[in-house]
Amino acid sequence: MSPHDLWNLLRTALSSLPAYAVFRLVLAAILGGIIGLERETKHKPAGLRTNMFICFGSALFTLLSDELASAHGGDHTRIAAQIIPGIGFIGAGSILHSRGLVTGLTTAATLFVVASVGMATGGGLYLTAVFSTLVVLLVLFTLGRFEDRFSKLLFCAYEVTGQNPEEMQAEVNTILEAEHRMMENIQVARAHGHVRMQFSVEGVAREQERITQRLKESKLLESAFFVGPAEPE
Repeated sequence: MSPHDLWNLLRTALSSLPAYAVFRLVLAAILGGIIGLERETKHKPAGLRTNMFICFGSALFTLLSDELASAHGGDHTRIAAQIIPGIGFIGAGSILHSRGLVTGLTTAATLFVVASVGMATGGGLYLTAVFSTLVVLLVLFTLGRFEDRFSKLLFCAYEVTGQNPEEMQAEVNTILEAEHRMMENIQVARAHGHVRMQFSVEGVAREQERITQRLKESKLLESAFFVGPAEPE
């Protein structure tokens, strides 16, 4: 099949789609993408593409639920009703629990709300979908800053490995300076040609998440991981 024939086939298929269906799907992708962009800028696991796909997919399933029931008979909400438990599984997969520190709750909640935005769009509730998106963005941008400022401080321990202790300490200090934090209770041990360094950092939960991520992304450190809550000395 030539590209010209493929284009004609695609154009014929698109022309058979109802205009309202195309509009709803495009709007769902845009709204999900806007929320996902905010998540992407904060380097969250569920970023632009994930939120866009979830919003688009929820809108598509909502449309299919209504169209298939109209064409073949049945409950118009049967397929759409399965979106909620499906998103629950995805959200559960984004929550991590490691040695007393739970992360990913906001990501899971955001995915749940994004799915509802997609369902509202697929059901033709445009004002509801747009208003919900604005509320989500307001919460993520505004209340997140208040949480960072007023959240309880945690004292957490980390361990990193490498070759040169001076370079390792300089790298960690550079990472912590971005969060306006500093190392405490530093312990260095050498074994089999490797250097192992443990230290503690005081900060709120969001800062500890960012510190853990940046330590793992460092190319100078061979390995880095969160040890757990520590007792201040």
